[in-house]
Amino acid sequence: QVRLVESGGGLVQAGGSLRLSCAASGSIVSINDMGWYRQAPGKLRELVATITSSGTTNYVDSVKGRFTISRDNAKNTVFLQMNSLKPEDTAVYYCNARIVRVRGGPGGSDYWGQGTQVTVSS
Repeated sequence: QVRLVESGGGLVQAGGSLRLSCAASGSIVSINDMGWYRQAPGKLRELVATITSSGTTNYVDSVKGRFTISRDNAKNTVFLQMNSLKPEDTAVYYCNARIVRVRGGPGGSDYWGQGTQVTVSS
Protein backbone atom coordinates (compact mmCIF):
# COMPACT_ATOMS: atom_id res chain seq x y z
CA GLN A 1 0.00 0.00 0.00
CA VAL A 2 2.89 2.36 0.81
CA ARG A 3 6.01 2.46 -1.32
CA LEU A 4 9.36 4.16 -0.68
CA VAL A 5 11.63 4.78 -3.66
CA GLU A 6 15.23 5.96 -3.22
CA SER A 7 17.33 7.73 -5.83
CA GLY A 8 20.61 9.60 -6.11
CA GLY A 9 23.15 6.88 -5.40
CA GLY A 10 26.21 6.34 -7.55
CA LEU A 11 29.98 6.15 -7.77
CA VAL A 12 32.04 9.09 -6.52
CA GLN A 13 35.64 9.79 -5.60
CA ALA A 14 36.64 10.26 -1.97
CA GLY A 15 35.90 13.82 -0.90
CA GLY A 16 32.97 14.13 -3.28
CA SER A 17 29.28 14.63 -2.59
CA LEU A 18 25.96 12.92 -3.29
CA ARG A 19 22.38 13.82 -2.49
CA LEU A 20 19.95 10.96 -1.86
CA SER A 21 16.20 11.34 -2.00
CA CYS A 22 13.34 9.07 -0.97
CA ALA A 23 9.72 9.65 -1.91
CA ALA A 24 6.88 7.84 -0.14
CA SER A 25 3.74 7.19 -2.16
CA GLY A 26 0.32 5.78 -1.32
CA SER A 27 -2.75 6.86 0.61
CA ILE A 28 -0.60 8.41 3.35
CA VAL A 29 -2.12 10.51 6.11
CA SER A 30 1.08 11.16 8.06
CA ILE A 31 4.60 9.88 8.73
CA ASN A 32 6.19 10.20 12.15
CA ASP A 33 9.91 9.51 11.66
CA MET A 34 11.92 9.12 8.47
CA GLY A 35 15.50 8.01 8.24
CA TRP A 36 18.39 6.54 6.34
CA TYR A 37 20.16 3.27 7.10
CA ARG A 38 23.07 1.63 5.34
CA GLN A 39 24.48 -1.86 4.99
CA ALA A 40 27.92 -2.79 3.73
CA PRO A 41 28.74 -6.34 2.57
CA GLY A 42 29.17 -8.70 5.51
CA LYS A 43 27.96 -6.12 8.03
CA LEU A 44 24.71 -5.41 9.84
CA ARG A 45 22.43 -2.62 8.75
CA GLU A 46 23.17 0.53 10.75
CA LEU A 47 21.28 3.74 11.37
CA VAL A 48 22.79 6.75 9.61
CA ALA A 49 20.36 9.58 10.30
CA THR A 50 16.76 10.16 11.37
CA ILE A 51 14.40 13.11 11.35
CA THR A 52 11.06 13.50 13.11
CA SER A 53 7.96 15.12 11.67
CA SER A 54 8.83 18.27 13.64
CA GLY A 55 12.40 18.42 12.32
CA THR A 56 14.46 16.93 15.16
CA THR A 57 17.51 15.12 13.76
CA ASN A 58 19.94 12.44 14.93
CA TYR A 59 23.13 11.16 13.31
CA VAL A 60 25.55 8.34 13.84
CA ASP A 61 28.85 9.79 15.08
CA SER A 62 30.79 8.79 11.98
CA VAL A 63 28.77 11.11 9.70
CA LYS A 64 28.27 14.12 11.97
CA GLY A 65 29.44 17.29 10.28
CA ARG A 66 29.42 15.64 6.85
CA PHE A 67 25.83 14.45 6.27
CA THR A 68 22.60 16.43 6.58
CA ILE A 69 19.11 14.92 6.68
CA SER A 70 16.03 16.94 5.76
CA ARG A 71 12.43 16.32 4.75
CA ASP A 72 9.51 17.84 2.90
CA ASN A 73 6.39 16.79 4.79
CA ALA A 74 4.03 18.05 2.10
CA LYS A 75 5.67 15.75 -0.45
CA ASN A 76 6.45 12.87 1.95
CA THR A 77 10.06 13.04 0.87
CA VAL A 78 13.30 12.74 2.86
CA PHE A 79 16.78 13.75 1.68
CA LEU A 80 20.33 12.96 2.71
CA GLN A 81 23.05 15.37 1.63
CA MET A 82 26.40 13.59 1.88
CA ASN A 83 29.59 15.65 1.71
CA SER A 84 33.26 14.77 2.18
CA LEU A 85 32.51 11.15 1.36
CA LYS A 86 34.94 8.47 2.49
CA PRO A 87 35.48 4.92 1.21
CA GLU A 88 34.01 3.59 4.47
CA ASP A 89 30.70 5.24 3.50
CA THR A 90 30.33 2.67 0.72
CA ALA A 91 27.12 0.72 1.29
CA VAL A 92 23.56 0.21 0.15
CA TYR A 93 21.51 3.04 1.63
CA TYR A 94 17.92 2.32 2.64
CA CYS A 95 15.11 4.76 3.31
CA ASN A 96 12.84 4.07 6.30
CA ALA A 97 9.51 5.51 7.38
CA ARG A 98 8.16 4.82 10.88
CA ILE A 99 4.57 4.99 12.09
CA VAL A 100 3.00 5.68 8.74
CA ARG A 101 -0.74 6.28 8.91
CA VAL A 102 -2.83 5.56 5.84
CA ARG A 103 -6.42 6.38 4.93
CA GLY A 104 -8.77 3.87 6.54
CA GLY A 105 -5.96 2.05 8.32
CA PRO A 106 -5.13 1.39 11.98
CA GLY A 107 -2.51 3.14 14.12
CA GLY A 108 0.57 2.91 11.94
CA SER A 109 3.12 0.74 10.16
CA ASP A 110 6.79 0.87 9.16
CA TYR A 111 8.13 0.70 5.60
CA TRP A 112 11.47 0.29 3.83
CA GLY A 113 12.73 1.28 0.43
CA GLN A 114 14.57 -1.07 -1.91
CA GLY A 115 17.94 0.61 -1.38
CA THR A 116 20.35 2.61 -3.51
CA GLN A 117 24.05 1.83 -3.92
CA VAL A 118 26.66 4.39 -2.85
CA THR A 119 30.26 3.60 -3.78
CA VAL A 120 33.15 5.86 -2.79
CA SER A 121 36.49 5.19 -4.46
CA SER A 122 39.94 6.17 -3.22
